[in-house]
Amino acid sequence: MARPIVWFLGVGGLACLLALGSAGTLDRMARQAPALANTGGASERALANAERVLTVHADYRGHYVVHPSIDNYRVKMMVDTGASLIVLTDADARALGVRPDRAAYSVGLSTANGVVQGARTTLREVRLGDISVRDVEAVVLPAGALSISLLGTSFLRRLRGYEVQGGRMVLRG
Repeated sequence: MARPIVWFLGVGGLACLLALGSAGTLDRMARQAPALANTGGASERALANAERVLTVHADYRGHYVVHPSIDNYRVKMMVDTGASLIVLTDADARALGVRPDRAAYSVGLSTANGVVQGARTTLREVRLGDISVRDVEAVVLPAGALSISLLGTSFLRRLRGYEVQGGRMVLRG
């Protein structure tokens, strides 16, 4: 009968010693944290100069769908490395306040469905995660010409780089 009690007290004592040791480690870490935080702004400068990286995983069809903010409006887009410009659907362009008149639809674009006339525009800012690009060329297609807007190379070529590998796309801003 005495053995289980002795065993229990021994295990309990060991647990107490481990807890006290951990408390001392946590106390030392808490004392060091303010010293590490006050490095004269060096860590803030390092963060500002750090490369902005965004990883996008392919959907079940192998497409990379993103939701960038364009001029503070969120747009659903498919990344298209074969599109030379950002291509906006008529609905997305209208939501952004871009309403070209009929005469502006003068740019011929080759699509999978043939040639379509689009209207050129410039987007003030396209933000994807922490990556931001200003003054990006785009084109608006007429209603019904496209089902989803495309994030083309007018945005992608302004990045430090991007790569596609193993079902994911890594964008470096």
